[in-house]
Amino acid sequence: MTRIPRSAWGDLAVLSVLALLGVAGYETSFGDLDFMLAAVAGIAVGTLAAVAGTAWRLGVLTTVLLGLAAYFLLGTPFTMADAGLFGVLPSLRSLAGLAIGAVFGWADILTIGAPVDAPYYVAAVPFFAAWLVSLAGAMLVLRWLSVERTPLRSSLVLVGPVLLYLSGILLGTDEAFLAAVRGVAFAAIALVWLAWRRGATVEASVEGATRLRRRKLTGSAAIVAGAVVLGVVAGLAVAPASPDRFVLREQIVPPFDPVEFASPLAGFRTYTKDLAEEPLFRVSGLEPGDVIRLATMDAYTGRLWTVAGPEDAEDGGYAIVGPTLPGPPLASLGSGRTVEVMGASYDDVWLPMVGYGSTLELLDEGTGARAGDLRYNAAAGTAVLTSGVGTDARYRLESRIQREPDLEDLVDVPVARVPMPAVENVPDVVAAKAEEYAGDAATPIEQLRAIERGLKTAGFLSHGLASDSVPSRAGHGADRLIELFTRSQMVGDEEQYAAAMALMARHLGYPARVVMGFAPEVAEEADDVEVMGADVTAWVEVPFEGVGWIAFRPTPDQVDVPQEQTPKPKSEPQPQVRQPPRAEHVEDELLTTVEIDDTDDDDRDRPFQLPAWVWVAVAAVGIPAAVVFLPMLFVALVKRRRRRRRRTGAGDRRAAGAWEELVDRYAELGFEPPAQGTRLQAARALEQQQAEQGLVVAQSPTPVRLATLAATIDRDVFGGLDASDDMVEDRWRSADAATAAVAAAAGRLRRFVSRYRVRTRR
Repeated sequence: MTRIPRSAWGDLAVLSVLALLGVAGYETSFGDLDFMLAAVAGIAVGTLAAVAGTAWRLGVLTTVLLGLAAYFLLGTPFTMADAGLFGVLPSLRSLAGLAIGAVFGWADILTIGAPVDAPYYVAAVPFFAAWLVSLAGAMLVLRWLSVERTPLRSSLVLVGPVLLYLSGILLGTDEAFLAAVRGVAFAAIALVWLAWRRGATVEASVEGATRLRRRKLTGSAAIVAGAVVLGVVAGLAVAPASPDRFVLREQIVPPFDPVEFASPLAGFRTYTKDLAEEPLFRVSGLEPGDVIRLATMDAYTGRLWTVAGPEDAEDGGYAIVGPTLPGPPLASLGSGRTVEVMGASYDDVWLPMVGYGSTLELLDEGTGARAGDLRYNAAAGTAVLTSGVGTDARYRLESRIQREPDLEDLVDVPVARVPMPAVENVPDVVAAKAEEYAGDAATPIEQLRAIERGLKTAGFLSHGLASDSVPSRAGHGADRLIELFTRSQMVGDEEQYAAAMALMARHLGYPARVVMGFAPEVAEEADDVEVMGADVTAWVEVPFEGVGWIAFRPTPDQVDVPQEQTPKPKSEPQPQVRQPPRAEHVEDELLTTVEIDDTDDDDRDRPFQLPAWVWVAVAAVGIPAAVVFLPMLFVALVKRRRRRRRRTGAGDRRAAGAWEELVDRYAELGFEPPAQGTRLQAARALEQQQAEQGLVVAQSPTPVRLATLAATIDRDVFGGLDASDDMVEDRWRSADAATAAVAAAAGRLRRFVSRYRVRTRR
């Protein structure tokens, strides 16, 4: 058994501390530090696997396999104890979760609203990240750094913790977790370690060793002080504000697209006509005056109000959530509610909600198994279960209700500037009526209340039932709204009045949205309320600065529509016409053969499932491959974008871009172009470095000299003439030929390393 050097234990301790500082950045995604147990376990498992492989003199591949075995055997109690046997031993579900979490957990963190506490395997992400960095770093320390300690090798050992630190930033939220403290501590520890370990193998006398140790201590103190001062100054000077902080979750579009589902408002008449007496669901915990939110629609296409898709949603859209729901960005919340919803005949995808939720717990076994299908929009206060709610659904909701201030309290409050999707094909009569009803009102709340009052007093309520005195056509497209305002009597129901008022508010420049839900009658001491289809309703919400979204209900209460007196037309006798004989159709011709699918519904709905060992095998091969090739792919995409950007613009700009591309390619191969200077000076410096390194460039029929190319591009840029497309293409061909030749001479290792390097010349 090989003995581990004492110095190596110190290096492993530093590596572990840096990894902890890096993974602590995940706090903003998980909402607390409970995930740190999984991170610490990952560091311990990865480090001990590397130490065991070195002590037992195992090969690199064998040590990696040992680390993978430890990852799966020891990860269950630290990541998903509920899925393990007795909370400690791995089960088939926990093994699959460790594999799935390592591969797909990253995407889940980016698409789930923070704090992330679902799906069950998400805790495997910090465990896997810490395990991977610790395993790779410890193997480098024990097998590579112990052979020859150089500043370059020591710096490469820090690549893993640095990447872990960056992943904490990119996977986090706008709010950083102790950014200044962690950044200064990380930099100070890394710099002190590099400085302290440099020259540790140099032999010296006792007096010389003492003097060297004293100088190291003095230098370490200076480095720490400089890091603290620099970190504070840089943090105050260049630290981005929270909204400007670059995080990947802001760049990722959530996978759920509500446009795939029918607009709930389009089915409004289904509730009032077909399901009026049908019990939809039961709700306990309601108080008198509470309304139930079903869906919030903020986009109008000219045919209907619908929920904006993820590409148009300005509020983040619907994101995957766990039991903890994110708070609304604009609300003034009042009293709380604890409601429980039990399904009856309701089977849509939209979850009935009360107020703005804080926690949502799926109670029934069938719905709970599909918790990963839950999406929530904090700004809208509505949730979706993409696989369908189901008639046996049962869930508990903790929420708070938006306060409703009086008119006098909102007179001096401006409407909040909330970005909204554009409305299309708004009828002119709607805009004209908006200005007519708003009249001389001066403030936003007075104008909106005037529109609400105008619709309530001038219109009549009709659901289009047989018992209604005047028919009312369903729908809220442009033609139906034109009919609403141009008929002699304004007749409609909540669907038309809410749609019309929202468009009128948008015409006046106010952000408005239509909310559909239910308004059941709640007794003072009712235990639970049975919600019927006839309880369906719709209203309009407009946001006010610092207050929240205020509800407006423009639907009239009066149902007795005055009858129009129209003269009865005189009947005119018509000549009798012999009717043609009735055509006799053969009964068989009217029938069509229909194939009946006898497949069991459960078998048809169940997706194809792979065995657990396949997931484990794919993870064992795919994860290392992803670690190697995904960064290379990312860097390649960045370089491709950089090259495309430089090849656009004016001719002289594109010619200069060819030189910038050449210099960056040289820098990525390990050359050091001067930070300042002319192109000719940079060309001579690169040619000198090439000669000093002994790189022999294969001579082509038309060899490219950097100095000549630099002078040519200078003439293109400063000559005062427009560079033609042919000239620009020639410059790019020459630059590509020069970089290809030096890359071939540099060798495979430097070419491989250059694929991981990105150097953008400013």
